Amino acid sequence: MPKSSAKTLYTGRYLVLNERDDWEFVARHHPVAAIIAWTPNDELLLVEQYRKPIEKTTIEIPAGLIGDVDGSEQESMLDAAGRELEEETGWRAGSLKQGMSVPTSAGLSSEYVIFVWAEALVQVGPGGGDASEDITVHQIPRAEIDVWLENRYHQGYAIDPKIYAALYWSQHPPRSHGAT
Repeated sequence: MPKSSAKTLYTGRYLVLNERDDWEFVARHHPVAAIIAWTPNDELLLVEQYRKPIEKTTIEIPAGLIGDVDGSEQESMLDAAGRELEEETGWRAGSLKQGMSVPTSAGLSSEYVIFVWAEALVQVGPGGGDASEDITVHQIPRAEIDVWLENRYHQGYAIDPKIYAALYWSQHPPRSHGAT
């Protein structure tokens, strides 16, 4: 079915509120990369941060906007993913591979998140995000992650479902990277 054009209702720094066929939805100015990163010790890298829209602290896989840094508007998706991984977690990837691109909330937003596999990781710093972020980095062993996430949930943290996609794909890798 062909898309009809959207009417812009509001434009902000990072988001646009649109209407198409009487349906309001949000669009981002920048795509998002979400990084699946396992350390050499078989620990999944997760980040903890307070999220203003839900007024809660979340547990998430590292992620960030592509092309949102002044002077880097044309950066590639993989360059952005590498930058975000290092900025948020303090780990650098020896290689990055594009995974699936999936909608985040198809009834609310036109946003797709692009999953990226980070491999051959080396720790190069403490992480914690940039000056606008307050991120705590967690390295959770594969054998403990289910219990760890459940405990965090019962402690009141919001658990981002992209973690579960990352865990699934870590057990059942997509047949080819870059699939949509």
